[in-house]
Amino acid sequence: MKKTIIAAAAIAALGAMSATAQVVEQPKFSDNWSIGIDGGVTTPMKQNPFFGSMRGQVGVHFGKQLTPVFGLGVEGLAAVNTSSWKGRVHSTTAFDNSYVGLYGTADLFNLFGGYQCKVRPFNIEAVLGAGWGHDYFHDNIDGVEDFNYFVTKAGLNFNFNVNDNFTIAIKPYVAWNMGGNYNNGNVAYNINHATFNLMAGVKYRFGDYFPCVRPYDQAEVDALNGQINELRGALDASVAANDALMAQSATLAADLAACQNQKPKVVKEVTNNLSSVRFVFFRIGSYKITADQMPNLEMIADYMKNHPKSTVVVKGYASKDGNYDFNVKLAKNRAEAVKNALVSKYKIAASRITAEGEGIGEMFEEESWNRVSICTLESNK
Repeated sequence: MKKTIIAAAAIAALGAMSATAQVVEQPKFSDNWSIGIDGGVTTPMKQNPFFGSMRGQVGVHFGKQLTPVFGLGVEGLAAVNTSSWKGRVHSTTAFDNSYVGLYGTADLFNLFGGYQCKVRPFNIEAVLGAGWGHDYFHDNIDGVEDFNYFVTKAGLNFNFNVNDNFTIAIKPYVAWNMGGNYNNGNVAYNINHATFNLMAGVKYRFGDYFPCVRPYDQAEVDALNGQINELRGALDASVAANDALMAQSATLAADLAACQNQKPKVVKEVTNNLSSVRFVFFRIGSYKITADQMPNLEMIADYMKNHPKSTVVVKGYASKDGNYDFNVKLAKNRAEAVKNALVSKYKIAASRITAEGEGIGEMFEEESWNRVSICTLESNK
């Protein structure tokens, strides 16, 4: 008995160490209760034929898993009456004997291998139990009467876990009659007063198992809080930058609206110094210099050749006909056309020529005359 107590204490200590190595969340009180039924055979270990004395046995059990390692339960067993078949001293009921007791279990896989935060597909439990045994006999048969006795048991449960809640088990164990019978005195742990039992059972466990939680780490929490604060600062900066861009966008939108509502600028240039001004006229919608305008261009080129330090400012214009934006571009192209002709045809240096588009002109009452490039010569003597 002392050896059994020492062994149980050692298992309890190891189980406590294994359980504390895991950070396991405590389940609800209603979790990890189980109920099951068992069926199998029982036979004496000695003094009787092992197989010849074998009889059927049925039972039920109700338990509670306290930790991933340890569990407690209560069970009831009854051996089927087969003694009457062979003319032996027997019970008049359907059962020869019964047992009711408490048991404790230790999951050896979780005890020595550590809890893996889930139900294993297969595990082995060590089982220790103790309780009340009772043999049933007919009164006044050979002077034998019913009697009670103290029983202890030890064995293993080989559990095949179909899922987290349903288990099929094979349960071999040995049960000892600790008090004897027929006035035989104390026979504790005597193999002659022990039975071998082999049971198979099914069990259903209610609720959740033992979920694991991650341990609290203050340093990690502080680091995460620091990252959160950095992200908040970056977000605030982004919001401020976005507000500034929105304000700038609003200003640009207002400027654009003002430009769109502005009346087109019309340049009106009047000059009385006709000796220094020459005109190159263009057809409507065109910036090609026609043959009839070439004499005007030649006059400009001759003047600049005769006056090597002279320069010319060419300002292109368009009439009001057509699209405004097109006319603005057309005016610039007319100025460039005069400059390009002076450079390519008459070999005047480009640095001496300034070409500018002035948009729509109103210098002349005759609208077609406003399709012109006005060339102003500077002698620079």
